Amino acid sequence: KPFTNSEALEKEKLHGPERKLVAFELDERGIPRHDYDIVDGQGKTIGRVTSGTMSPSLGKGIGLGYVPSVFAEEGSKINIQIRKNAIPATVVKLPFYKG
Repeated sequence: KPFTNSEALEKEKLHGPERKLVAFELDERGIPRHDYDIVDGQGKTIGRVTSGTMSPSLGKGIGLGYVPSVFAEEGSKINIQIRKNAIPATVVKLPFYKG
């Protein structure tokens, strides 16, 4: 039975979500912070960091953010815009640390 926004939900069910929440680790030194841009290899903004910090146990910056589904695959390369630098990062599986 149709309801408000049922068309959008049917589209998402058929094609999958447009954006996904991913975990990432920085490949270089840096600390990702809330609201930093996630950019592709050409510097185009593709998403936004929802949370990030420096992981003492991993010795690198880690975070979560929303990106288009095509960038959500484990191992995908993205960049986090930290000040004027696009720092390379890799999409990883959660949990970040396996003890």
